[in-house]
This record gives sequence, C-alpha cells and structure tokens, in this order.
Amino acid sequence: MNTRLWIAALVVVVLGAGAYYLNLDTGPELPEDFALGNGRVEGVQIDIVSRIAGRVESVDVLEGELVEVGQQVASIDTRLLRTQLASAKAQVASAEAQTASAAANVVQAEATLALAAISLDRTRELNERGTATDAQLDASESEHAVAEANLQAAKASFHAQEALAEVSRAAVEEAQTNIEDATLVAPRPGRVLYRLVEPGEMVASGGQVVSMVDLGNIYLEFYLSELDAHRIAIGNEARIKLDIAPDFVVPAQVSFVSPVSQFTPSQVETEDTRAELVFRVRVRIAEELVKERIQMIKTGMRAVVYVRLTSPEPSEWPDYLTVNIPPVAE
Repeated sequence: MNTRLWIAALVVVVLGAGAYYLNLDTGPELPEDFALGNGRVEGVQIDIVSRIAGRVESVDVLEGELVEVGQQVASIDTRLLRTQLASAKAQVASAEAQTASAAANVVQAEATLALAAISLDRTRELNERGTATDAQLDASESEHAVAEANLQAAKASFHAQEALAEVSRAAVEEAQTNIEDATLVAPRPGRVLYRLVEPGEMVASGGQVVSMVDLGNIYLEFYLSELDAHRIAIGNEARIKLDIAPDFVVPAQVSFVSPVSQFTPSQVETEDTRAELVFRVRVRIAEELVKERIQMIKTGMRAVVYVRLTSPEPSEWPDYLTVNIPPVAE
C-alpha cells in the first residue's frame, strides 16, 4: 500500500514538472518569422580598483546604492603622498636653481673661450713676426685648450642639471597624479554590488575597492536553436516582457549572436532537450530608456525575449507585443 502511494506521488511530481516546461506562458502563437527565449536582466560588472597602494580613508557608498558617473565611491589616505609632493617640489626648485647656475657657467666659459681665441690669434701673429716666442705661443694655445675644455664641461654640467630638473618635475607630476587617483569615482551610472574593503584597511595597487553593475549597459541573453539562429542578425528588433511586469513590453535590439553553437546550458529553462545545440544571443536595451528608469532596474529579473527573425516579408509585431514602456518615476 505504501509502495502504491509513493508511485502515485512520483507520477504527480513528474506530471507537474512536465506541465511546467510544456506550458510556459509565452502568450498567443507567434508568427513564423519570430522567435522567443527565456533570459535574465544582466549588466556589466565593473570592479573599481585603487591605482595606488595605501590605507583606505573612506568608502562613501553602501551596497545597493545607485551611483552616478563621476560620483566619489572611496578615497585613499593622501598624507604621505602630499609629503612626497612637497619634497618633489623642493627638489624641482633646487634643480632649477642649479640649472640656472650651470647656464651662467656656460655663458662665462664661452666668454673665456672667446678671449682665449683672440689671445691665441694675436700670439700666433706676433710669433710669425718674431716678436713672440714659441714658449708664449705654447702658453696661449694651452690657455685656449683649457678654455675649450672648460666650456665642454660647463655644457655637460648644464645638461645634467637639466635632466635632474626634468626628473624632479616628473616626480611632482607623479605625486599630483597619485593624489588625484586617491579619489575613486564611478566610471559609469550603476548600482553598488559589494564594498570589498572598509576604512582603515590597506589596499595594494590594483586592489579592488568597490564592485558595481553598469546600469548604462543592460542586456538579456537567451538561446536559440540553429533553425532560428541562422535567421537572426545584429540590429534585429526585439521585445522584452518581464515576469514581474507582464503588462509592459520593452523594446530592444540584438547586439550579439554567437558564431559557434553550444549545448544548452543546464540553467536555461526550456522545453527542449538539454542535448540540443543552441546559439547564444544577446539583446540590449537602449541606454536612454535605462537612464530614465534607473531606479526600476534590478539585475537578475526573469524575462521572456521575443525577437524578429530576418525575413523577406516581415510580419507585424503581434498586438500583445506592442511597445509599452513603464512610465518614468517622478
């Protein structure tokens, strides 16, 4: 008797599961040049990382909070960086002063060389006339050679000081950039998923601080059989009906069609066999629609996606798939 009851219960469960997959509520029958699939609302996840190593001074957002482009989400302590900046500026001032001094030495060496050249020319002329000795000529030539060597040394010193000044200026720019990078901002409008560090913790360069989902790039992925996939192209129209709001129909466009097939993923709810080869398709909702309704957007919401297939004589969208966008929240 107990065995019969267990068998009966098992039959009810199996029939119930079969009814679920065979009776997905997709509305009236679609025209032949349309296809549908099940998906979830998804968004690109963005990890906001620190470009510098240091102590976290603040995390300015909460998990689940909406953020705008450029909004500060966290900051790194800049006290050490500001000390480095002040030191680098002092080094620049010193290097520029030494460069100016080296430039003055070059001018002086050039003047000395010019006088030595005049003296050498005159001594040579007098030596040719016999009024200057060879020893005097040798001394004049030696003075000229020394002056020429001093000029080359002065120029080398000037170029070395210039290079040091440039290094010091680069250190100032780096310190200023690091101070700017200590303020972490949201690169896109989105919703905070995780606070990965807390104030007072140390973070390495490249360390993750906040993770968020980009609500400016909302899409749904679903799978089509090869019979439908070869008739779909990027740019084809699509319609989305959310399970939690079936009265609304949101327009979208096909933004990606996988060039290779795959076995149906196990998490996809479809009445077809799991062994069937399918193609991954992505449809994207226009950013302006998302931006105006960003408070309503929640990733993970289930939806049915309807897509128009390429056809020489495309059918009109069925009445129940006429665009009906949720109103903008005031």
